[in-house]
Amino acid sequence: MENTINYPPNELLEPPSKLSKPNFKLVILWMLNNNELCTSSDFLAIENSESDTVFSKSTLYNYLKTLIEEGYVNKSTYNKYQITPKGKDRFYELSQAKFARRKLSYPPKAITIKRNYDHWILWMVYNNNHCKWADFLAQPLSINQSSLSKNMNSLINDGLVRKENKEYRITQLGKSTYSNMLREYDLDRQSILEAESKRIREITKKTKKFFEKFKPKDNNIKFRYLNNVLKLPYENEKIKSTLDIEEDFNKVLLFLSMNHPNEFPHYTSPEDFSEKYAISLIKLNFTILRIVEEDIYPVKFFKLEVEKDKNYFFQANEKLERMFNAIVEEHIAKFTYLHNLYEEYPDDTPPLTLEFTVEAILDEICGNLFSNGLRNALRKFLPDYIHYLAYKIEKEKKLIDTYDKLEGLIWQEIQAYNFNNQQVDFSEQKGANYDEALKEIDKAIKLKPKDIDLYYSKSKILINQNRYREVLTLLEKMLKDFPQEEKNIQIKRAYILKEMRSTEAGLEIIEKMIEKYPEDNDLLNYKACWLQYLNKKEESLEVIQKLIKRVPDNATYHDTYGEILMFFNEHEHAIEEFLKTIEIGSKNWYAYQTYIKLGICYKELGNYKLAVEYLKKGKELTNKTLIDPDTKRKWVVIADLFLAEIDQLEAEF
Repeated sequence: MENTINYPPNELLEPPSKLSKPNFKLVILWMLNNNELCTSSDFLAIENSESDTVFSKSTLYNYLKTLIEEGYVNKSTYNKYQITPKGKDRFYELSQAKFARRKLSYPPKAITIKRNYDHWILWMVYNNNHCKWADFLAQPLSINQSSLSKNMNSLINDGLVRKENKEYRITQLGKSTYSNMLREYDLDRQSILEAESKRIREITKKTKKFFEKFKPKDNNIKFRYLNNVLKLPYENEKIKSTLDIEEDFNKVLLFLSMNHPNEFPHYTSPEDFSEKYAISLIKLNFTILRIVEEDIYPVKFFKLEVEKDKNYFFQANEKLERMFNAIVEEHIAKFTYLHNLYEEYPDDTPPLTLEFTVEAILDEICGNLFSNGLRNALRKFLPDYIHYLAYKIEKEKKLIDTYDKLEGLIWQEIQAYNFNNQQVDFSEQKGANYDEALKEIDKAIKLKPKDIDLYYSKSKILINQNRYREVLTLLEKMLKDFPQEEKNIQIKRAYILKEMRSTEAGLEIIEKMIEKYPEDNDLLNYKACWLQYLNKKEESLEVIQKLIKRVPDNATYHDTYGEILMFFNEHEHAIEEFLKTIEIGSKNWYAYQTYIKLGICYKELGNYKLAVEYLKKGKELTNKTLIDPDTKRKWVVIADLFLAEIDQLEAEF
């Protein structure tokens, strides 16, 4: 693609009346905003609809001089002009005054030289208030219809772009992705900084309104909050499924910012925070669990448990953790070197122990990095943290030079030691090496290409990493290779599309399957669920009621009916269906969920006695049921959160 100059539209060049002149400042700023740089000859080449030149040399010179003096334009080298960040802001002000919407900015040649349409689209929606479909089809981009459709749908499904009234806008997650994208290109440092500064300015404006409303006073808390907001975008599907209001998510980030180890001994309990900031205690606790323990963001959080239900939180790679990391690494290296030395010369000195090393670390960090009051909490925390560092070195560090290799050996050796007689299985660490697992699965698939369970295992690993597009590609292959498994594979496709926020596309798959297999009751059950996800109450209830009338003694369908009623806050009727579920199939594998849902419904109706009874029964069954650890932990946490809320409610009355 040639590096052609973008020229302003005619409506910008035409004066409001015959007696007036164009807004020369706006014309110049438009040119500079929509091109990497311009020369005086570029400006002098601008023509209006009557093919008359817009600028005379003297007019151009005078306006350029004024704009440079005002700080809106920079003359980088001889006869080369560029817009400044201040100039961009001024351009937007002038253009919004001139038009109902501002005119388009286009990607520079450094980006368009690579035919990566995802990046072109992201650049457009980031640098313009919004874009229409035709904007991408028209010159200078000229993206063809099929490519545009494919790439735009992908960006929307990934939550980077949203469509509103036939207009495409960037999301907060898209802005973060855009900032990272710029680093892939040979752009000048200033351009990258300007883009990141723009994102920060937008978030800072929102933060200012949040602070004005909730009035946090401590500057350290304000800084940590802003740092959290910049790193943890609200557009995470697992967050939005719990919190449908962005302000509630920001409250959770404020809670994390307030309960940092540097604030010790001051502490704000979830209960006090929930009451003061008007956020559901259950949602607060559950969102903290997802952020801190489920690693749904690339940013890792550490939790210091001081007492039961009294925790402090800090981030990996923040100043506190970096200093903590350096001290721990030094002591571990010392332990390893000297331990090996003592093994060679057993009569020389008594060998060190890891327990001794932990105490040495505590002596150095307590009263310095951390308050002395956190010593016991840090003593409990250190073994896990040391194993985290060992895992990190083993799995992530490229052992290039001698020192790297030595460091790798140190942490490899540490894995062989016990802390308080507890051996750690690194395969169970949260940061499990999914790539290694995928390699092993692919090897197994080559050996047994007809084993469908291997493909399902691979899809599960990809789902755990939110690599949904790869899952869809895998499922397409499975449909060709295992046509007899069509129903299960198609339902999995529908589920993935739902996770990608294409719930309607998932429903279309289910409806097509119903047309093909009209007697399949499970498909109707899925359809009722998908209609519920789309908030189509009457249609969802109609389908599930029709299904239960057809098959009255199926516990699963009654359980689904109960969930739908519960979703739409019809708790009394939901209880009836959950009780029927237990009556028909009390030994079903999902019975623990039914009991917990019953407890939640009774709690919502104010019957705390029955709520506690069913929640405790559900929790007991959860611990006895053979399910994966993550699912088990999730349901136990849900039960505990509601039990805690009931305790709080009963204490208040």
